[in-house]
Amino acid sequence: MTDLDRRNVLAGLAAAGIAAPLVAACASGTDVTGTPSEGETFPGIKTADIPVGGGKIFTGAQIVVTQPSAGQFKAFSAICTHQGCIVSKIASGTIDCACHGSEYSIDDGSVEKGPATKGLAEKTVTVTGETLTVT
Repeated sequence: MTDLDRRNVLAGLAAAGIAAPLVAACASGTDVTGTPSEGETFPGIKTADIPVGGGKIFTGAQIVVTQPSAGQFKAFSAICTHQGCIVSKIASGTIDCACHGSEYSIDDGSVEKGPATKGLAEKTVTVTGETLTVT
């Protein structure tokens, strides 16, 4: 395939809204992948992978899992409510979006700093031994 052919394919995928999820899934580096849908389950997240007072972003699955205090796990959509970017980091008790600077609480997903005005959608976390499942 030539470079021109690749560009045409990528341009077509981008126009169809397919390229970004594919690139995000490839870049996530986690076992948790796929575009989330209502009621979808993401099993196999290790409790040891989620730092106390912080969290981890699973870009492919578009979820963020936090551990605000030891043994307390929370999960949220990783899609910023301002303009739909995927949040980019977790630092100093907040889930941050690099696109426009919105910050969300690791405790409940509420807005700590705008421009976002709506918090991150909360997901359900089930702990089984050393493993987390997010739905």
